Amino acid sequence: QVQLVESGGGLVQPGGSLRLSCAYSGTVFSIFPMGWYRQAPGKQRELVATITRSGSTNYADSVKGRFAISRDNAKNTVYLQMNSLKPEDTAVYYCNLNPYSDRYWGQGTQVTVSS
Repeated sequence: QVQLVESGGGLVQPGGSLRLSCAYSGTVFSIFPMGWYRQAPGKQRELVATITRSGSTNYADSVKGRFAISRDNAKNTVYLQMNSLKPEDTAVYYCNLNPYSDRYWGQGTQVTVSS
């Protein structure tokens, strides 16, 4: 079964940290670049970070220097380490291929940054 399952979200105070995990099953995710996306209430989904199979990364300007994407191909998992969180990082976070495929959106994981 081909699927993505995100986890690790929660409520955190500004300046705090969270690590998101994306467990995947299916060869396609092991081969192609992956990305973390987020969607805040009333806003369009945006690409936050990407990583190739070999580990090359790229980030949206809004998270550069604060977020780090990584992948463990042996564990079929992609991670997003989020540091120095801000209220504007509040969103549902999803992982998917990069570029995404509508077939693979999971349920996402909610991240709320609030004092």
